[in-house]
Amino acid sequence: MTTPTPGAADSQVYRVYIKATPERIWEAITRPEWTARYGYTGLADYDLRPGGAYKVRATEQFKAAGAAGGREVPDVVIEGEVVSADPPRKLVTTFRMLMDPEIAGERATVITHEIKELPGGVCSLTLTHELAGAPRLAALVAGQWEDHGAGGGHAWVLSELKTLLETGRTFAE
Repeated sequence: MTTPTPGAADSQVYRVYIKATPERIWEAITRPEWTARYGYTGLADYDLRPGGAYKVRATEQFKAAGAAGGREVPDVVIEGEVVSADPPRKLVTTFRMLMDPEIAGERATVITHEIKELPGGVCSLTLTHELAGAPRLAALVAGQWEDHGAGGGHAWVLSELKTLLETGRTFAE
C-alpha cells in the first residue's frame, strides 16, 4: 500500500439512512450470514458481552480478491473485543485490522455503531471510528486507497449494507 494521504481524521463519522427495522440492521452488522454478503464479505463473529471477542474471518471470496496488497490474506482479518452491546441500538468494539503488517502494528481503535429508529420505517445508522494513533488505518477506512484496490472504506461498506437491506441485492448482483 502507499503512504496515507495527510488529513485522515482521528475520528471519522459516517451516517446512512436505511428503510429497515433496527433489528434487521443489528442482525446485518452482527451475524456472519449477513456480513458475508456485503462490504468485504468477511464473516463477523461477536460474543456480545463486555469483554467478549470480536473477529472477522476472511471468506474464500475475500481471499480471492487479494485484499492484502499482494500478500496472503490471513484467516482472521480483524480482531477486537466488545466494549458494550445494547441490541438493537448500540454496539461498541475495539478494532485491529490484521491484513497489513503496518496497520496491524498500529494501536487498537474503537468503532461505535448507533441505530436510531425514525418515523416512516427508516433508521439512521451512525458509525463512529476513533482512530487516534492509527494513521494508516484512518486513511484506509476513509477510502483514500480506493484507487489502489483497497476498497472504499466505511462509506462503501455502509452504502452496500443499505442497498442489501433495502433491495435484497449487493452491488455485484
